[in-house]
Amino acid sequence: MERAGSPSPLQLVKRALPELNGAMQRVAEHILANPDEVARGSITKLAGAAQTSAATVTRLSTHLGYAGYPALRAALAMEVGRGLEAGWASDIGMAIGPADPPEQVLNVLASTQANALRNALAAIDLTAATRVADAIAGARRTHIYGEWGDAIPARELYIRLLRIGIPVWFFDGPQSSQIGAGLLGEGDVALTVTRSGTDATTLDFIKRAREEGALTVAITGMPDAPIGRIADVTLDTGTPNGANWTEFFAGRASDVLTAGLLFVLVAQRVPDHLTAHHPNGPGQPVVQRDT
Repeated sequence: MERAGSPSPLQLVKRALPELNGAMQRVAEHILANPDEVARGSITKLAGAAQTSAATVTRLSTHLGYAGYPALRAALAMEVGRGLEAGWASDIGMAIGPADPPEQVLNVLASTQANALRNALAAIDLTAATRVADAIAGARRTHIYGEWGDAIPARELYIRLLRIGIPVWFFDGPQSSQIGAGLLGEGDVALTVTRSGTDATTLDFIKRAREEGALTVAITGMPDAPIGRIADVTLDTGTPNGANWTEFFAGRASDVLTAGLLFVLVAQRVPDHLTAHHPNGPGQPVVQRDT
């Protein structure tokens, strides 16, 4: 059994490499370059990849302190497995496992989003949302910024507002967002969606827009983050930034709900725009392309 603090098989191979030569060196180098492949493969496959014999692989195994190649391979498999598990946990999270069936994955994702929506219902400040909707409906310009995952709800809000004739622009990069913020003025709106509330480009966008006199708005689950101290209005979605993708994905539902709420509140203030600016809106014929 491997003792706590004892060197891993890959550490042993790295330490031994300088003193090896010829065929044993080739075997060691192949193990370091392809640990997952070696952990699943046979002694014959490893010997072939290193252009040597099975006996050489066995000699290296015993040189490293193992009873033979099977013991070395088992140690490698354990180390590779721990690495994969740690990588999965830090990225996807522990609520879903690598071997979970599709129905389990679906249930976990659906339940985390349902929880996020319940959190949003309790957290969203409707008075603040109404203030933002009033400002967007009457603004000369509304500039929206969102990047990477945050761009999804931000861009959808932009598309919806554009469809009903609101003068709105979307920005998703450092340079363009600074230009966009600089074009704003009194009576305009700068809005961002930010899951973390700490992104430097987002903070610069809001700071610059506020300096120019625009009303600054942040949709975030982190109202106590720097963005919450800078923006004029912070719409708390109720779901903080998660430590892994599953939690991040859950929070996206509350972001989308908050952005959707803003869109409908703005639309309520300009109901005539829905007919005037939507080609397939009320009173407009649905145009079908000839096939």
